[in-house]
Amino acid sequence: MILFIQIIQFVLIISILVILHELGHFIPAKLFKTKVEKFFLFFDVKFAIFQKKIGETVYGIGWLPLGGYVKIAGMIDESMDKEQMKQPAQPWEFRSKPTWQRLIIMVGGVTVNFLLAWLIYSALLFKNGETYIPSESLKYGIYVDSIGEQLGLRTGDKILAVDGKKAKKFNEAVLNIILGNEVTVNRDGKTITFPLSDAGKETVFRTQGKNFLSYRMKPIIAEVAKNSVAEQAGIQAGDQIAQINEQKIEFWDEFTDKIKSSANHQLDVQVLRNGELQNITLTVPDEDAIGVRLDAKNLSVTDNYGIFASIPAGFNRTIQVLTDQIKQFKVIFNTKTGAYKQVKGPIGIVEMMPESWDWSFFWGFMAMFSVWLAFLNILPIPALDGGHVMFLLYEMISGKKPSEKVLETGQIIGFVLLMGLMAIVFGNDIWNIIKRFI
Repeated sequence: MILFIQIIQFVLIISILVILHELGHFIPAKLFKTKVEKFFLFFDVKFAIFQKKIGETVYGIGWLPLGGYVKIAGMIDESMDKEQMKQPAQPWEFRSKPTWQRLIIMVGGVTVNFLLAWLIYSALLFKNGETYIPSESLKYGIYVDSIGEQLGLRTGDKILAVDGKKAKKFNEAVLNIILGNEVTVNRDGKTITFPLSDAGKETVFRTQGKNFLSYRMKPIIAEVAKNSVAEQAGIQAGDQIAQINEQKIEFWDEFTDKIKSSANHQLDVQVLRNGELQNITLTVPDEDAIGVRLDAKNLSVTDNYGIFASIPAGFNRTIQVLTDQIKQFKVIFNTKTGAYKQVKGPIGIVEMMPESWDWSFFWGFMAMFSVWLAFLNILPIPALDGGHVMFLLYEMISGKKPSEKVLETGQIIGFVLLMGLMAIVFGNDIWNIIKRFI
């Protein structure tokens, strides 16, 4: 049932995005009186699950869920319909339209993707606001594990900037550190800037070290799990850990490190409760967890937006997501980081879906993925929208069309490149599954 819910969420998100993207091509094509022969969700290789002709267009659903397409008459595309191109150009064909009209048709898909993300982010900000942890509120700095130390960070550092940009929000700073080139921190009262090592990033991606960096806090207990070792020993919510085995504990990471290294050992714990020290004895179980949670309240703040303020804020969020994805692309193609090994295809993305229906995640993921589709599609690779745009811009600048042979060759090269990338992505998905069993 859980897998079913995950698949449904993923398929629904992809279906909405593909349909809207293709509408971005379809609508301007129809406005410019260009014949659209097919409008398909997913690819109908050899056969279609469903199809119906309405007017001059066949609408349908293919069986191969790798996107979708509109087939526009008189256009060299993935269908490679050479027979049609041998016929004299007709006024209702793509190739007969002015360059500016063809350009609008080709950028329509990515434009819709961008506008959709902008709309969703604006709506989410209006409804929920934006909750984050301000970097400046972390007066005790950060905590990093051995992976974070490989990047060059140290526990107690206070993040000031990444790549020269002030780190206002802690969660954004974490992502920017993974994608950035250098970081500026306050370390022991001194401001230092150092490069982020590719070797450290390789470890982050290889181990998927999501918690390699966190904020440093005082060891105050927020919650004690029922029937846990901590509850049985007498620890209460609100207690502050003061000492363990007569060793002073100042921060939460010192407390958790001690617990993790003491499986099956008895600990003498002193806690500060209502201004008085209390002595507690407990034995750490095999799973080196005693059932307590950190008190991190009052760290987060929420910025609320009215309907008019949410519109520019949603635009800024969309641009920020696009910027982050461009940085991710750069990191992926840096072989030293090994990030390409973690690129996820459909199988991996399904596993990212929540196990129960979550509308906030659904819309947030759709907005993010819509920006990602816009970015990928506008890349100047033949067979993608950006490839067609590249040839159209050449035509506008030079005043002459590329030959059909050039367009056909470019389409074939682009198709081969895309198939190669898909093979890598699917290979990563399959290999990640195999690794679980070896």
